[in-house]
Amino acid sequence: MSFKLHFKKETPLANAVFWAARKGNLALLQLLLNSGRVDADCRDSYGTTALMVASYGGHYECGKELIVQGADINYQRETGSTALFFASQQGHCDVVKLLFEFGASTELQTKDGGTALTVASQYGHSMVVDILLKNGANVHERLNDGATPLFLAAQGGHVTVIRQLLASGAKVNQAREDGTAPLWMAAQMDHTEVVKVLLLRGADRDADRVDGSTALFKAALKGHNNVIEELLKFSPTLGLLKNGSTPLHAAVMSGNLQTILLLLGANADPTLPNEHNELPSHLTKNDRILKVLRQKVNGDS
Repeated sequence: MSFKLHFKKETPLANAVFWAARKGNLALLQLLLNSGRVDADCRDSYGTTALMVASYGGHYECGKELIVQGADINYQRETGSTALFFASQQGHCDVVKLLFEFGASTELQTKDGGTALTVASQYGHSMVVDILLKNGANVHERLNDGATPLFLAAQGGHVTVIRQLLASGAKVNQAREDGTAPLWMAAQMDHTEVVKVLLLRGADRDADRVDGSTALFKAALKGHNNVIEELLKFSPTLGLLKNGSTPLHAAVMSGNLQTILLLLGANADPTLPNEHNELPSHLTKNDRILKVLRQKVNGDS
């Protein structure tokens, strides 16, 4: 989920208002608004308002002037975004507080289900997240694909935000519609500290996606060894996928020798076939890997 502010101006005066709001030029903005020839709520063809532009840029005084002059705080542009959404996306705490002082709503959504909280979580703006939660933002909000603020923070590796959301009641195992849980996403992205925090708060290490893959399998496929070590601390078992594949199969297919050694050290079975009756040694042409696997088999025989 990512939004940028694009807008089309319609008249010379509106163009000047938007320019002043974007640049934070309070004197020009006041001059234009006090002329009576342009409305504080002038909008472009996308529904973008000058208040949205000022909020995006973090221009507190310009934002306040527009609000005092009658700008609609909760107006939604074509995408569904609001001034609060843009201020939260950019991490402008003072503007977020200003908007709340004048009645900004945390409930308004973009077309993909995004809110100020989801976007602040996505970009790791912990101070904004704190303000939003204190002003009634719902920690259980979900995008149309089912992603929660916690999921988005896990994807981005934002540990502080994750702790805030969990402390506010976020569900650690709440998955997207495709079954992807925050832990799985953090494992894929190699966010070791996030993996550690989620596991400490009860994340299910062996929860699988629609495709059957687990966090451990994905970490093995990617060669994220620090993540694998954290996952194994919470459960020494390696686990089978629904299709019979193991993390060792994933590591061998990717040619990650260090990952293979790590998994073999955790008692991965090199003689365990997958659903196609393939052993790990059948999945690689790498001589070094074949040698390691054969040594393991011979050493265990």
